[in-house]
Amino acid sequence: MRVIDCINSSDKTAFSFEVLPPVKGTGTTKLFGSIDKLMEFNPQYINITTHHSENIYVDMGNGMFKRSTIRRRPGTVAVATAIHHRYNIPVVPHILCNGYTLEETEYVLIDLQLSGITDILVLQGDKIKSDRNFVQVQSGHSHAIDLQRQVNRFNEGFFIDGSQMKEKGVRFSYGVACYPEKHEEAPNLDSDIAWLKQKVDEGAEYAVTQMFFDNTKYFEFVKRAREAGINVPIIPGIKPMYKLSQLNVLPKTFRVDLPEPLVTEMLKCKDDSAAMQVGQEWCVAQCKELIEHGVPSIHFYTVNAVDSVCRIAKEIY
Repeated sequence: MRVIDCINSSDKTAFSFEVLPPVKGTGTTKLFGSIDKLMEFNPQYINITTHHSENIYVDMGNGMFKRSTIRRRPGTVAVATAIHHRYNIPVVPHILCNGYTLEETEYVLIDLQLSGITDILVLQGDKIKSDRNFVQVQSGHSHAIDLQRQVNRFNEGFFIDGSQMKEKGVRFSYGVACYPEKHEEAPNLDSDIAWLKQKVDEGAEYAVTQMFFDNTKYFEFVKRAREAGINVPIIPGIKPMYKLSQLNVLPKTFRVDLPEPLVTEMLKCKDDSAAMQVGQEWCVAQCKELIEHGVPSIHFYTVNAVDSVCRIAKEIY
């Protein structure tokens, strides 16, 4: 069953979550342990992130540094395949513009299709930390909509060189990202919604939001999206706060605003344990309100917050 079918056929607000591939050389024990904890809540699908290469500087010992490129978390296709077969659940690997040529993307699509995985999330991807702005790789895509068009062409049975496949295989079904507080590159929310409309017109079957902490921003975003003619499911992406440092890190990293009542309660916390409790309570209230408004699914970002998500899920599912 496709993810969009899971979302549309659920008789209550569906539960899903996102995981990271393990760091190179660390194995899957911790990853599977996290998934085992969350399987209690009957997830409809699991997203697996993809990570591009990073630039690092290696000390040569002579006062000089050598710039090197590494990929800390390889194996998205393999991890997606392992999860798919171990848990018999739909998996949604992320497909990125950033860090991938058109040919590399094509081979990822081929590998996924051969593995029986045909749900994907199509994303531009985060810019490299050392770059001020997003920079496409040579022979790569700049925007998610361009990547969508490559996927669409693949679905039609054509490779990037224009040659035709002898057998098309099962078509890819995909979602895209959206931003209730607008993408950092967008000049305003109206233009960002216009881009989302184009993504939907190109074939996106649903959209998953960037994390947010103020439900009014999600509700207003959905309202404006509907007015713009966007009628696909818009899935709220949720992450519970679990440590005090996130008061500064989250707004800076993800370009999100933290509601003043949440900030006030977090500032009262003496340590991360207290902050985690506040984050869970806020998230439970946030999710309950979303469910009352009939959202089709809630998607949890679980990185470093699996235990919090488990406690929250017990409250709301």
